[in-house]
Amino acid sequence: MGAGPVAVKGAAAKGSTKRPTKAQRAWLARGLEQAGGKLPLFDHNGRRVSARLVKACLDAGWAEPWFANPLKPDWQVCKLTEAGRRVLGSAP
Repeated sequence: MGAGPVAVKGAAAKGSTKRPTKAQRAWLARGLEQAGGKLPLFDHNGRRVSARLVKACLDAGWAEPWFANPLKPDWQVCKLTEAGRRVLGSAP
């Protein structure tokens, strides 16, 4: 008996065939408009982006931590990765 598929997380997911949800895709796409691919902390309605959504994108390798936020250390500042650009169809 062979083993079943193995879940791939983090940087190893860059070659993954997993696709983002509609909400993840919308958040990631906003990084295409920002310098350095910075991803927003807040949605278009001014609400903080879900930590669960951010973690899922980090785990998939579509986003990566950018720098520590000294004013709000519990807020994860992220940027779009090349894998994120590829999954959006915007890789150079």
